[in-house]
Amino acid sequence: MALEQLTDVVQRCQVIKDESFPPEDYDLFLTAGRTCIEQGDGAQVLSILVDEKNKKIVRCMGWNLLGPLIQILLKKEDKNLPHCHAILSHLLEVSSPKELLIGLLEQVEDADSSSIADTVTILLKPLQTVLLRMGVKKSSSVGMALSTLLSQVIRLPVPVTKEQEEDDVFGLCRCCTALLEFVKPFVLEIKDNNRLSKGNELRVELLKFCMKSLSEPLLEVLLKDPNTLQKSPLREFASEILVILSNIGESLPDLLSRNILKRKEVPGFLEEEVRYPKESLACMSHLLFVHHIGMDIFPAVLSPVFILQCNMEYVELLLSRTEESRLQKGLELYEKTLVRVEDNSLPVDLLELKIFFSVPQNLVKVMTLCPDQTLRTKGLKVFQLSIDKFSTEAKYKFFRGMLKTSHHAGVEGYLIKNIKNQIDFSLKPCNGNDWFLGKHLLPLLRLVLCLPQGPETDLLQNLDRIMESLNLLRYMLIRDKEWENETGIWTELYKIEDNYLKPLRTDLNMSKAHYEAELKSTIDNKKLSSKDSKTPTCTVTVGNEKLPNMSPEMQIQVLQSALFTFDLIESVLARIEEIIEAKDRPLP
Repeated sequence: MALEQLTDVVQRCQVIKDESFPPEDYDLFLTAGRTCIEQGDGAQVLSILVDEKNKKIVRCMGWNLLGPLIQILLKKEDKNLPHCHAILSHLLEVSSPKELLIGLLEQVEDADSSSIADTVTILLKPLQTVLLRMGVKKSSSVGMALSTLLSQVIRLPVPVTKEQEEDDVFGLCRCCTALLEFVKPFVLEIKDNNRLSKGNELRVELLKFCMKSLSEPLLEVLLKDPNTLQKSPLREFASEILVILSNIGESLPDLLSRNILKRKEVPGFLEEEVRYPKESLACMSHLLFVHHIGMDIFPAVLSPVFILQCNMEYVELLLSRTEESRLQKGLELYEKTLVRVEDNSLPVDLLELKIFFSVPQNLVKVMTLCPDQTLRTKGLKVFQLSIDKFSTEAKYKFFRGMLKTSHHAGVEGYLIKNIKNQIDFSLKPCNGNDWFLGKHLLPLLRLVLCLPQGPETDLLQNLDRIMESLNLLRYMLIRDKEWENETGIWTELYKIEDNYLKPLRTDLNMSKAHYEAELKSTIDNKKLSSKDSKTPTCTVTVGNEKLPNMSPEMQIQVLQSALFTFDLIESVLARIEEIIEAKDRPLP
């Protein structure tokens, strides 16, 4: 029945000369053709389509059969498959390229999540054939095809393990490999015909494809080390994307440095931020400096400090995100960029750039808020590495700036420990400097030797900062003799006593008294309620956070732990007070 309907509509359309076929014939051609293909009558459909008398009909209507054809190809039914391949090949030769393009892209867009990889890999070659038939006016069509294809490919999950990439369990690897083959003739057209001008439309579409590929999926991918996975399709994809950029006239060093060199806007319909998205450039930089992909086409010999300046925006972008893959790449890029820089070499002028403070502030967030312990540890390592690269004056200015803005006791304690190390280094022979000794050191010490909220400071919350501050002060009083006073600490001591040590002693005494009273009250209440068969519960507040439903035993443990902490503070504070008393004690 369907075959008869198809034959009838074709015969009826043969006599129409101007190709103005009525809409009902289009519908009947599609319905009958679809049914024939689905019922296994592919051979008969093929014989009708290849008949020379039906050429104009196929040119106008043939593309309507793409849907049922693609469904058969996806099902891989052996009986009908050869005829369907032949039908598709004939349609690609005869039908209107414009209509074919729309029909093929509709099939790509309509693919469900389970068939994306198969649909994309099956249709890439037909799409390429259609686009090549379009001649010199294909640029916008190439761009539309690439955009549609990538929008589907990025829906595929990214392989995480070596085994997932080897087995290509999600299909992403074969899609990426097939995409490289798909764009190859278009890249060659630009390269071989020397059409590298910034305004060339095909070149712009290929640039958009590369930038999009860098942001998705490559920014999501954690590439495996070549020693772990020798043949990696995703590494190959990343490498070829950078090669394509070079082949279409994009200089990788220029791309790397465009944010700091303030390039003039390139003529064209795309704004610079759209043409060169920072996320894409961040991924490119990570490929270059972490994985060393594309270094063979990176001809410029740039100074390590200049590369650091270039990469700071990309590091900031990655570290400002919350996804662990982004954070990991930001840490890796910052670390690999810093290790190129000589220790103690970064000049203080760089700190005039806000980004040299904003990146460490983002690092602090990773160190303190990231749920992944490995990333927190890595963040601390990179934070210290960044400090080591600053010159002495830059370290001084960096410590001052971070102490004013960190608002985290653990970070402040870590900074104070670094300050102690710098003072220790400066006090050694031949290491003296103007920044961690004498008049410049004193303003920094005033930031260190203070209580954030005076005598009402929460000693438990600020324990790290307080302990490091006291250890620093004790070290200086022991190491820097009063008659030498290289640091100036002895001149400043009376102010330190009034502004830091006395308020701290007051705070400590009040805190101990409060917690001792709480402990006594809790123990007494426990004794009174011991006759009750139920275990009583209560709520205790520690560090401004309520811990509900604590048993008396647990509360006693918390209070005893706090008192032990106060004893630690007291032990260091008492030793400092002894040193000061010994200084004031008259000689016998």
